[in-house]
Amino acid sequence: MSDTSELTMLQAVNEALHLEMARDDRVVVLGQDVARNGGVFRATEGLFEKFGEDRVVDTPLSEGVIVGAAVGLAMSGLVPVAEIQFLGFSYQAMHQVAGQVARLRYRSQGRFEPAITIRSPFGGGVRTPELHSDSLEGQLANIPGLKVVMPATASDAKGLLSSSIRDPDPVLFLEPLRGYRGIRGDVPDGEHLVPLGEARMARRGDDLVIIAWSYLVEMACRVSDALADEGLSVAVLDLRCLAPLDLAAIAAAVDHCGRVVVVEEASQTGGFAGEVVATIVEECFWSLEAPVVRVSGLDVPYPVGMVEDVFVPDEARITAAVRRTLETA
Repeated sequence: MSDTSELTMLQAVNEALHLEMARDDRVVVLGQDVARNGGVFRATEGLFEKFGEDRVVDTPLSEGVIVGAAVGLAMSGLVPVAEIQFLGFSYQAMHQVAGQVARLRYRSQGRFEPAITIRSPFGGGVRTPELHSDSLEGQLANIPGLKVVMPATASDAKGLLSSSIRDPDPVLFLEPLRGYRGIRGDVPDGEHLVPLGEARMARRGDDLVIIAWSYLVEMACRVSDALADEGLSVAVLDLRCLAPLDLAAIAAAVDHCGRVVVVEEASQTGGFAGEVVATIVEECFWSLEAPVVRVSGLDVPYPVGMVEDVFVPDEARITAAVRRTLETA
């Protein structure tokens, strides 16, 4: 059994970047404040000193430039890892993400390999200013040609990031702000790879399954543990990736439990939870013992920090949804 170290999610991300840059000298890191400053959260700390200014590059404050430069670097044979400082800022790069990154392999008929990883933190619970906490994964998963990866543990943050960087297709790697220092766990030392597109059963259960991703997996697990004290058996399925989506894992969990709650931070209308519900109805309709329930953010612009607790799903809302679903005949 390999050795492990207890790391925060932030430390796990940093370790993966160090290992991948040491393994492959084609890997380059670029973004705002990623070099000399080590990133606003220190996710890229130590990379500039170890690998130098040619491989760790501070860019202008322009998300379109950051992503557009990553396209050019990939076309020249490098493996760029671009950082968008906060996911809400990616709107300023959407013309590059959707119009260039996602289409590069198709547009070039396979001539160019878009081995591009775009990292970005997101999510509530940290009292950020406007456009810093927005959960845009549903919008991004709607862009064909992109893989969308959303780790919920420190171990997965390292393993999924390494796999993302090695993937020949473009990957959006989204990191929960609350998880940077709020999630820690045992992480394998040295090389650690977690395959993209394979969900993880975070809690086993028989009565109901909560399907979630990113930080809300942590909250769902707390709900599961608390309800276990009452004799309720609640499973938690961590999707890990929204694209590709592990349809087999979803079907297996729903077929086993028959009752489902899907949890997301994004606003409900058009959110990815709706895609999960549609998949369940198409694949597992006859296994359902109750309607599928969503717990989502509200259909309003992300609020100021003083009231964000009303917007972001919490353990009380998840627990209420679980109880309501279990009580439905």
